[in-house]
Amino acid sequence: MYLNEPLFSEFIENKEILWLGIDFSKTVLTKSGFDFPVEVLHHYFNEWNRLIISDQKKYDMRMAFRKPIMHYDLSLVTKKNKNAKYSHLIVDHVTIRNQFSEKHIVEYVKKISLPNQTRFSLLLLVESFDQKSKTATIWVIIIDNSNSEVVLCEKFMEEPGGFGVRNYWGRTFYNLFFNIQKKGFLRWTNLVQPDNLIK
Repeated sequence: MYLNEPLFSEFIENKEILWLGIDFSKTVLTKSGFDFPVEVLHHYFNEWNRLIISDQKKYDMRMAFRKPIMHYDLSLVTKKNKNAKYSHLIVDHVTIRNQFSEKHIVEYVKKISLPNQTRFSLLLLVESFDQKSKTATIWVIIIDNSNSEVVLCEKFMEEPGGFGVRNYWGRTFYNLFFNIQKKGFLRWTNLVQPDNLIK
């Protein structure tokens, strides 16, 4: 996990956040479970992004990140996901070589052209969907839009569930937001406010 403590303290006090969406441009998918044409994969990338916005009560980012005011701009991830190449997406096995580090995330964010509607934004970067282990590896990235600085990034591993490809892997995002709401955000906050531990 990478945490810029001064910036995260400012993030805690801020009431707004911009949702940039789910970035699949660096994702690897196991051929088992995702043996589809690239057009179908791009369709699912769009569907998972729409899912978060269309059912905000279920995928509750406001509660998870303690932000009463959410803004939305999916233009960045829509463009990136559309350009994702099939040859880079599909693998037989997800291995350690596919895993990013905090350094990779920080360098990646610096190259992104960010909207400036709000001071802070939230981006999910999916590292992998592995049908063999039934695991999604997802990076949660909070960004300071004013200077493209990463405020926080952490890798989460979540289990899918349900029926149909969209809902099955969509469950991983539900689990992610639920876990951040119940534990993750409090853990982050306690790291920057150790004298006032939040229960």
